[in-house]
Amino acid sequence: MVGCSRFVGMYEIDGVPLTPKQLKKFAPPVFSDLKQERQHRKQRLVGALRIFGAMGFGEGVAGHITARDPEYTDHFWVNPFAMSFKRVRISDLLLVNHSGDVVIGELPVNRAAFVLHSAIHQRRPEVIAAAHAHSPYGKAFSSLGKQLDPITQDACSFYKQHQLISIDGGRVVLEAESANCFADNFLAGKAAIHQNHGLFTVGETIDSAAFWFIAMERCCQAQLLAEAAGTPKLIRDEWASYTSQQIGNELAGWYGFQSFWEEIITTDIDMFD
Repeated sequence: MVGCSRFVGMYEIDGVPLTPKQLKKFAPPVFSDLKQERQHRKQRLVGALRIFGAMGFGEGVAGHITARDPEYTDHFWVNPFAMSFKRVRISDLLLVNHSGDVVIGELPVNRAAFVLHSAIHQRRPEVIAAAHAHSPYGKAFSSLGKQLDPITQDACSFYKQHQLISIDGGRVVLEAESANCFADNFLAGKAAIHQNHGLFTVGETIDSAAFWFIAMERCCQAQLLAEAAGTPKLIRDEWASYTSQQIGNELAGWYGFQSFWEEIITTDIDMFD
């Protein structure tokens, strides 16, 4: 056998026996120290924002990702108002309470980021992070007033796990009453399409919330392309449901983010300042 040699009844390559190996753990980290967990969340939040910037999701003052603080769980970290996703550093992050007060940081917070995300975080204690941006395909798809169809394997990640919310669709959400109505219609699932506005995603980690947004944006793009070319064939319910269970779970969302993370920590070292 080319490249292999027999050694005491086994094969090996370059001195490594071809036997099953103990693999490194590949899963979300578990913390016993709140300071370490806070630092981890802030790092991932900045990384997610940089990735959104690299993917062209930034648009003026629009767009924000929030991360619940692990100790003060009624507070969340968020990017500053009007700062480019591509420039945000850990030292720029703001800590905001549910009243909208900036308690750590010197820059203002986006009012729309506060009211919408605060309402979601208040109603869903399992949500660690929430993401929203005015991404081009998400905006375009939101104008259609419908949910994503199961036309691809990737789209099945969202099958029966996302909402269409038409309340105040297209109206800038600045008042708590409007934000509460939105959040009351987003009590379950990983994503929402706010009609005439765009996409919202949530997760039990920053990683999953960010990945679901990226994935949903691309699914919107795929459906728009498919419908422009013809009438897409839908994946049958039992297959779509099965696929959703396999690739649409929380851990799958965390896994999906890791390749983006590995790239951004190589190209954007200054984000940790």
